[in-house]
Amino acid sequence: MSATLPRIGLTMYGCNAEGSYSIPREYIDSIQRAGGIPLILPPVQNVQAALEQIDAVLLIGGGDLCPACYGGSDHETIYMTDPQRDAYEVELTQAVLESDKPILGICRGLQVLNTVLGGTLHEHLPDVFGETVKHRLPPREPVNHEVTVVADSMLAEIMGELTFSAPSWHHQCLDQVADELTVVATASDGVIEAVQWTAKRWCLAVQWHPELAAAEDPLQQTIFDALVASCLP
Repeated sequence: MSATLPRIGLTMYGCNAEGSYSIPREYIDSIQRAGGIPLILPPVQNVQAALEQIDAVLLIGGGDLCPACYGGSDHETIYMTDPQRDAYEVELTQAVLESDKPILGICRGLQVLNTVLGGTLHEHLPDVFGETVKHRLPPREPVNHEVTVVADSMLAEIMGELTFSAPSWHHQCLDQVADELTVVATASDGVIEAVQWTAKRWCLAVQWHPELAAAEDPLQQTIFDALVASCLP
């Protein structure tokens, strides 16, 4: 579609106990700083109609995917599962990939992308990787840690640096990586921090939360800049 400014569709948190949908403002602010128009995408029945109104999709973070989505097992630490949100984001992601429109996944969004393509998740990463690197603080708070990017990757080109500190806020991570995806960043404990799909027009997902630092850290803002720029002719 043609538009003066790229229209970026952003997913949302699921419906809460008060009957409201929500989205953290940092995502919206990051897209606006990049020169895009953020359009919020609550779960709707007609995904294709929604997709026609936007130029790209940002799958935001949030609660855990239901283990049934990736053939996983229940775990006591799994929280904020939402079957409605899961079903909608899976359908939306499939439609975006088929359309070849740009897509960016953040935290949960990376996990959704991997799951849609047939990958799996670790239900609780400390069970596998230990806690030498903190990926979140108790009870559920963000923390920074170092990320290392693969040289000559799409992410390396976007950020222009191969090591940096990034805000992290998750307890799950990728296990089996979908065949279509290439790992392009890791933490020092081996946790996968970013993937890309080069066969697509623009497909990138990161495990950390760049939106939390983007207002003060131009390096993190470059991810959103690149998403918006990918929509331009």
